[in-house]
Amino acid sequence: MYKEELRDKKELILTEDGTKTLFSCEFNEAYHSTKDGALVESLEKHIKPAFLLQKDKKDLVILDICFGLGYNTLTTLYYIKKHNLSINLHIISPEIDRGLISSLKDFEYPKEFNQFRNIINDLSKNLYYKDKNLTVEILIGDARAIIPKIDKKVDIVYQDAFSPKQNPLLWTKEYFADIKALSKSNTIITTYSVASSVRMGLYENGYNIFLVDGKGVRSSTIASPKILDLKYIDMELKKARNPKARSFRDSDFN
Repeated sequence: MYKEELRDKKELILTEDGTKTLFSCEFNEAYHSTKDGALVESLEKHIKPAFLLQKDKKDLVILDICFGLGYNTLTTLYYIKKHNLSINLHIISPEIDRGLISSLKDFEYPKEFNQFRNIINDLSKNLYYKDKNLTVEILIGDARAIIPKIDKKVDIVYQDAFSPKQNPLLWTKEYFADIKALSKSNTIITTYSVASSVRMGLYENGYNIFLVDGKGVRSSTIASPKILDLKYIDMELKKARNPKARSFRDSDFN
């Protein structure tokens, strides 16, 4: 089967928290953890930790890797509205699958997102939404080509690509170097991955590594150039205990 045909082939899945996601035949993986649940995973592994760590900022630029079904972006909006936060928000999100974005106007999202139906429709059609306090841009194409062209420094990165096993080029040392070029001194990176190779790639680019235990979900990783009041992962100790530990490299997959 051609890659384009695989990209179009997806299956609807009900996740543990009652919300729906899709299974990608192209990447042989679901867009979200079926065990943690699509909405709960977004909230507990990405949005809550990121916003708690950036709670004093009134202007935020978020890089959402990759847009997919839009759960991270929409859960961000839900969290802001629920907590009545006064924030100017700019979300930038690479996404390779234009057909998927076009289909989102018909996707059965959780009821929490009903209030954002106009935003979903605009993004589905135009890849763009803007109002007084919010700008969302979906950039269609390969994230590796798009990220170096982004001209804004970012406060938060949702590192939520398909897994290193299925999509390794969005988890390499060189990829994280491109993310570092967009980072501020206190940028927060959230990711579901706890793999040593992923943490090494972040660490080798100057990020400190932390463990996060969300409510009702499995552990995840936070990375930042700044030392945070979280459970610190000593990567030098990890290297001493396992001298063969290393990051993924682009050359591993070329």
